[in-house]
Amino acid sequence: MPRAARCPFDPPPEAKAKQEEGPLARVRLWDGRTPWLVTRYAEQRALMADPRVSSDIRRPGYPSPAPVTGEGSKISFILMDDPEHARLRRMVTAPFAVRRVAAMRPAIQKIVDDLIDEMLAGPKPVDLVEAFALPVPSLVICELLGVPYSDHDFFQDNSKVMIRQTTAVEQRQAAIGALAAYLDELVGAKLTEPGDDLLSGLASRVEAGELTRAEAAQMGVLLLVAGHETTANMIALGTLALLEHPEQLARLRDTDDEKLVSTAVEELLRYLNITHNGRRRVATEDIEIAGETIKAGEGIILANDIGNRDPEVFADPDRLDVGRDARRHIAFGFGVHQCLGQSLARLELQVVYSTLYRRIPTLRAATELDEIPFKHDGAVYGVYELPVTW
Repeated sequence: MPRAARCPFDPPPEAKAKQEEGPLARVRLWDGRTPWLVTRYAEQRALMADPRVSSDIRRPGYPSPAPVTGEGSKISFILMDDPEHARLRRMVTAPFAVRRVAAMRPAIQKIVDDLIDEMLAGPKPVDLVEAFALPVPSLVICELLGVPYSDHDFFQDNSKVMIRQTTAVEQRQAAIGALAAYLDELVGAKLTEPGDDLLSGLASRVEAGELTRAEAAQMGVLLLVAGHETTANMIALGTLALLEHPEQLARLRDTDDEKLVSTAVEELLRYLNITHNGRRRVATEDIEIAGETIKAGEGIILANDIGNRDPEVFADPDRLDVGRDARRHIAFGFGVHQCLGQSLARLELQVVYSTLYRRIPTLRAATELDEIPFKHDGAVYGVYELPVTW
């Protein structure tokens, strides 16, 4: 569903209209199937926590946003159900634990400050995406995984192909295959020369017979792509949203209150919803909800962008308010498939939003809003570039 050109931060008008009609509606997919669109917060949370709802992309009726064959059906544990999902997820949980992530704050702060130094020393205007938003999470996830940052052009280019909705099936398979081969080679290197990083941890699982090398590589692809694409888009899109709401930007820029910074991050996550396709599921049994019956084998699309704009949960939901208590948002999902890297994403955004505008207080867009290219063609929403000056 297309967004309104004059309201690029808001969900599609058609989706909002369906929300006003009721919590469930039928929609038509590219392949002619008609899954359920779940529009309201309460029903979305209930279904994400329901064991009768499957994330397995291989199940008949799964509402895939594009044709999926071959490598495309192997994007690791996020497209699996328990117990296999839980078994694989547990292998990579420790590095993303809140306390472990909190210890990374000084390193992330240095990355952010160094990139801002480079921006201030360079020419103006500058593309914030290329100079700042993309390098910050890419450097962080490379350090965490044990991936050479010198290869960032390769994995960023292939991840863009993977998540673009208009990508042909063959191109998407080629991109996934290229990344899987790359991560397989890295896992192989960690088998002989392990380090203190996540891929080395996966390699030790391969040695112990708990994982195949292919499974370890698939998990590496997932963590590498998810670890930089989502946060990079939140940094750039969040900055643009704040520039378009100068009174909210001023509140964030002028505060020393860490709690307000944290609150602002949650509100921007609620307000922007960069996961653009909704969460896809399929019912394994009949489910009675909101006066309807979702039958076994029927697809379900949980539209988190409008769920987070549900007026029954968030007062005046289309207003950006960095002081709002938005912790109940579902930008990271809910239930067993809740985002593994959410603690890391939150920390990166807290460091960025508390540093960038303070260090460059006159930061402003170098072009008009209607000239900025938004990512209407991707599974992750954001901007392709954001020219800024100061």
